[in-house]
Amino acid sequence: SDVLMRLCAFFSRFKDPRSRRSSQGMEEFLLEDEEVYAQGHGVVLLNTDEAGIVSVTNFRLLFVSQVTKSIIELGTIPLSTIEKLNDDVKLQSVPRQYDKKQPRELLQVIGKDMRVIVFAFRPRTKQKNEVFDALRRYAKPSQLWELYAFSCDPSTVDKKSDPKMRLMKEYHRLLSEGSEFEVEKYYFRNNWRLTTVNSSYSLCSTYPSQLIVPKSISDEDLWQASTFRAGRRLPIISWCNPVSGAVLARSSQPLVGLMMNFRNNADEKLVSALCTQNVDANLPPRKLYIVDARPRANALANGAKGGGSESSSNYPKSEVLFLGIQNIHTMRDSLSRLRDYVDAHGSISSNGSSSAVSLVGDRRNRGSTWGGGSLNSMTQFSSMLGEWLNHIQNILVGASWIAAQIAQESASVLVHCSDGWDRTTQLIALACLLLDPYYRTFDGFQALVEKDWLAFGHPFAERLGIPTVSENGGSQYELLRQPSVGNLTSSPSRGSLGTPGSSSNTSVQSQTSNNSSPILLQWLDCIAQLLRLYPAAFQFSSKFLVDFMDCVLSCRFGNFLCNSEREREQSGVTSSCHCMWTYLADLRASGGSFHEHINPFYDRERYWLPLVPPAAALAPTLWPQFYLRWTCPPESQGGGLESHGHSMRKKYEASVKSKEMAESRSRDIKMKMESMLTDLQRERRASSSALAMAQRARRENVAIKRAIQTIGCTVNFSTNENQVDKSEEMSYSFRREADTVSQQDDNADLSVSISAIEDSLVSETPSNQVCETLCPFRSREGCRWPHAACAQLGSQFVGLKANFDAFDRLSVKDCYFPKE
Repeated sequence: SDVLMRLCAFFSRFKDPRSRRSSQGMEEFLLEDEEVYAQGHGVVLLNTDEAGIVSVTNFRLLFVSQVTKSIIELGTIPLSTIEKLNDDVKLQSVPRQYDKKQPRELLQVIGKDMRVIVFAFRPRTKQKNEVFDALRRYAKPSQLWELYAFSCDPSTVDKKSDPKMRLMKEYHRLLSEGSEFEVEKYYFRNNWRLTTVNSSYSLCSTYPSQLIVPKSISDEDLWQASTFRAGRRLPIISWCNPVSGAVLARSSQPLVGLMMNFRNNADEKLVSALCTQNVDANLPPRKLYIVDARPRANALANGAKGGGSESSSNYPKSEVLFLGIQNIHTMRDSLSRLRDYVDAHGSISSNGSSSAVSLVGDRRNRGSTWGGGSLNSMTQFSSMLGEWLNHIQNILVGASWIAAQIAQESASVLVHCSDGWDRTTQLIALACLLLDPYYRTFDGFQALVEKDWLAFGHPFAERLGIPTVSENGGSQYELLRQPSVGNLTSSPSRGSLGTPGSSSNTSVQSQTSNNSSPILLQWLDCIAQLLRLYPAAFQFSSKFLVDFMDCVLSCRFGNFLCNSEREREQSGVTSSCHCMWTYLADLRASGGSFHEHINPFYDRERYWLPLVPPAAALAPTLWPQFYLRWTCPPESQGGGLESHGHSMRKKYEASVKSKEMAESRSRDIKMKMESMLTDLQRERRASSSALAMAQRARRENVAIKRAIQTIGCTVNFSTNENQVDKSEEMSYSFRREADTVSQQDDNADLSVSISAIEDSLVSETPSNQVCETLCPFRSREGCRWPHAACAQLGSQFVGLKANFDAFDRLSVKDCYFPKE
């Protein structure tokens, strides 16, 4: 029935095309399947005094600058990340560029990601009301299917992405030889088994369908033991060491009653089975620690509701400890107060004024104000910051102690709180991260989150304040029962924007009426502290943790919807929504090995053993990459080894690109030089050939000249066609062929003049008589030389005294003379 409801809600959006909103000119800024519902023009983001267009879509509140025509990240926030709205904002000071006579209509948006932003709308317009109504409607949807994650085309979803199969793969890694621990023999591997007793989620609706339990415990024992734990969340193994046999188990509180006198034999048998015997009989028996994450007083108070804590007398070889970690409501209020102060005293404040440190007053008093307020605000900041950091330190200390007992004593540990899905998940997941180096990689981090956070039923829907499916197939949305949605404040200390310190009982009640809490954020904060202590032990960076948290808060993907594996299976999230892990992997692949998600200092060979930080090192500091990124952008990235490493990698990447470009240019120049050298060699060969032909022609010309001179003629070469000579001459002129290289003398004519000797210089010899006798041109009038045809140079009868023997020995070719 719930699947049918989901399909009806999904296809109802396509019945009337006119009901679908347009992009309203925002096409270039919208994501796939993103639509605009409301829009405001000329809106000013008071944090940065930027004017732009604000649009409410089915995914986010989008703010685009009118000047740069680009998305302003500070003013753009996913709808699911919005925690509260306030349309009744009072500013202590009006920004200087606005006229006090024309006040703007203000809208405050408070995010779960430490962001507090204020938009100023034009007065006497309906834009603010339209945007506010759209935010109130779509930021708090009543149905799970109304989230943006379900707006994608189901055919585009990767059907191979099955979290249950990935969980089985992780179980196989823990129980098989493929474990990260390189040893030859796993003696304790056979002590554990996988059971499908919860395949239909009838044993425990918030546990995964596959469970790791001691082999000595039957499924019937599991059924009996589940009745003794809150929510039927019986003790289950989360991580085991096949070398030492130590296990890390989790559960909820036992139902011992007000007098702590209720017992369950199956539960005691199951807990005792977690503590196996050592391989070496000479070693002392393995110890079992039962860690209760709550303060002792809170655990005793739960006895009035039937809960409580274990008694070490009922569990052999066990010891019960309390870590004193506060509940979800305390954590939510602490983060809210920290957000208020960071916003009020950041360099980019929501009231539009900078809050840089300033010293004002008499020098003798060394200043009377700090950060826009009294010096007491420094003490106030220390109190707020110290309160939040104390919570982080308690979680760090608890998880480190658990990891130390398993790594150093080979002891087994059972962890629980009240329900076993908030503080228990934080401690278990952090201890696994310390114990197993595989979880400190990208693939291992995904496996850890899917195992201990998703499969074991951390209620993401309740903690993030989003709708989910209920037991009867309907929808649950805790925040819809929250009073006065239109008059929200960010915390008990925020009465109006920019006035920290004032308290309101009404706002306290409105906050405690819901179950939202930054449980996942605290866990990521603890990992960021470990990254600071061990910068080379993690494959991922702090920036990866920030983007991971943003993806979870945005509800853009289906991985973290609903409260349990069973609910996600019922709602069809896996087959209807895109996968966040695929998105992050593609994002990381797009940047290659220099992507900002990758830790540049990661050294797996050095940190392949468990991390056991000493107690003195577990002093946390504020996580600047997350808490200060909106209010103090330069300071959030300015310090830290990781940021310097990424800066160096960016410079190295830039130098590598410059080197590649230079090498490419060098290769191009080399190719051009080789081509030019080839052309030069070809021209050189052509020039040598032409020179050889010229020399040959010159020798032949000299030979022709000598041959002609031997027959009694003179040869004159001249560039002038008008030869002046006393002798009778016969001239033949020709034009040289054009030279392809030089055109300087192409228009000059080379004249070759062959002049015969005058008749008076020719002696009367019998040869004339022979000539007249043999001449074929002889006539009655006698010899008419040189006007007869025999005067042609080509005739063998020239009527001249010549050395015919020498002439016969010459070889005069026709090619010596140009064609007519």
